[in-house]
Amino acid sequence: MINPGAYTHYSYAIRDAISSAAIPTIEVHLSDINNRENFRQISVIKDVCVRQILGLRKTGYLKALKLLINLNKTD
Repeated sequence: MINPGAYTHYSYAIRDAISSAAIPTIEVHLSDINNRENFRQISVIKDVCVRQILGLRKTGYLKALKLLINLNKTD
């Protein structure tokens, strides 16, 4: 689970780290980045994550944790 904050929009280093780790990762944002300024709507990370959770505030972290636990149950 990761909340990359401002790095969401331009950190290819974080994207590469997630991709090379080969660990299921969920991108979580407290706010809905799709309802913010145009430059904040771009995530260079989402394509290497299994899921993106937006705008659920702290509940988003709980949802991500539950999803990750369920992913591990199928392995």
